[in-house]
Amino acid sequence: LLRLELGDRCYRFACSSCPYIYNVLCAMEQTKYPQLKEIDDILGGEDAWKNAATTEERCPECSHMQCYFVQMQTRSADEPMTTKYRCAKCAFVWKD
Repeated sequence: LLRLELGDRCYRFACSSCPYIYNVLCAMEQTKYPQLKEIDDILGGEDAWKNAATTEERCPECSHMQCYFVQMQTRSADEPMTTKYRCAKCAFVWKD
């Protein structure tokens, strides 16, 4: 790892384990962003809706009256199940 130190006329990078020195004569900036990993949809993605039951519930986006729904236990056992709906027309997803 190079450390930054003040030299005679400029800053410089110096190695602590060998005699390497690099004089910094102008401003330097380097930005490196980490590569993001692909993650799986924890709720099953598109496959979760393949065998979902249908019901008549109004979509808040397009007002269509048919949607798919799945129920899952997302909180503790003494709490009611969470119902997720998906519009059959516009595929908007909401929960109740």
